[in-house]
Amino acid sequence: MFNQLVIAEAQGNAMIGNILVVSGAFLILILLLKKFAWGAITDLLKQREDKIANDLDSAEQSRQSAAKLEQERQQQLLASRSDAADILKTAKENGEASRQTILKDTKEEVSRLKEKAQNDILMERDAALTSVKDDVADLSLQIAAKILKKELTPESHESLINQYIEGLGSTNETR
Repeated sequence: MFNQLVIAEAQGNAMIGNILVVSGAFLILILLLKKFAWGAITDLLKQREDKIANDLDSAEQSRQSAAKLEQERQQQLLASRSDAADILKTAKENGEASRQTILKDTKEEVSRLKEKAQNDILMERDAALTSVKDDVADLSLQIAAKILKKELTPESHESLINQYIEGLGSTNETR
């Protein structure tokens, strides 16, 4: 039993020795990690934190830019619609003005042609009356010469023609 007790005590001392060696090795490992690796690890974590913060800032800026671009696009669309409405309004006004000008020109042309036609009719009527007067005068002169068996003077001839034409005019007015 004594042996067992000595063995147990030796084992207990060995265990304590093992714990001390392992604890010392762990402390040395921690010190070595702190001296050589801890700065690199914290720098790496700091860089990652900064990258994530920058990515978040960039995403926010991109979202704001997209919102601003969308708003500008909406404003441009509204401006385009307004311009299109103005163009249509101007085109309608120009079309109406052209229509009015064409109607006015056409009415003036019709009026001018009507007046010309009336003038032509009056000229033809006057020419026809003059021709009829001449024919009637010649006929009257021949009849008068036969009746009177003599030649008429130009004054008596003109007087006879005028009397006949006045009679002819009053006959035409009664028709």
